[in-house]
Amino acid sequence: MLHNTKELYGLKLTATDGEIGHVKDFYIDDKSWAVRYIIVDTGTWLSSRLVLLSPRTFGKLDTAAKCLRVELTKKQIEDSPSIDTHLPVSRQYEQEYYRYYGWPGYWESTGFWGVSDYAPISPMAAPDSQAHHGHNQREDIHLRSAKAVNGYAIEATDGTLGSVSGFMVDDHEWMVRQIAIETGHWYSGKEILLPPSKVERISYSESKMFVDLTKADLERTKEHAVARAA
Repeated sequence: MLHNTKELYGLKLTATDGEIGHVKDFYIDDKSWAVRYIIVDTGTWLSSRLVLLSPRTFGKLDTAAKCLRVELTKKQIEDSPSIDTHLPVSRQYEQEYYRYYGWPGYWESTGFWGVSDYAPISPMAAPDSQAHHGHNQREDIHLRSAKAVNGYAIEATDGTLGSVSGFMVDDHEWMVRQIAIETGHWYSGKEILLPPSKVERISYSESKMFVDLTKADLERTKEHAVARAA
């Protein structure tokens, strides 16, 4: 099932032994369009400390209860590397994070999630076995905050189409399947969906997303919502 990220902010998160907080933001890979992490606001449980959770750890998303189960204990999460001093997320932090859980790094494979899509969770298993140092591994980080990109202008080949209003992600593979776009007055204020494959590049300095489309192309895409009332 597809969900708009803006509707998942505040979603309750529960570990195998209790509640751990709520969804604060998403880190999305702007090359593969995978959701790499959820940023968790732990509230008073960990003195308002922020932690990252990978989709590798996700269990069932209960939309009725507005709750996502995480297949970890609270102790495992508490002992995981903190992101408080690693914002924005660096490759050094990711190496530390993946070693802690005993996973192969997704950046070391051609797949979305590394050697296997959802490897068994094995915290602190053989921490040095997956370590790679020096300059031999790819260091280009493509993680972007979904909240930060929200509102970016969508630039077509013949003008501005609108702005990013959210990302449609599936709750099985946790991939961005569509980008929700608010078109503004030029298209009656409708919100439409755009495949990520149409994105040519994102300029973070300009707060713009450039797409390989014209306005006429976009008019032919499927509408996501009816026009707003005038």
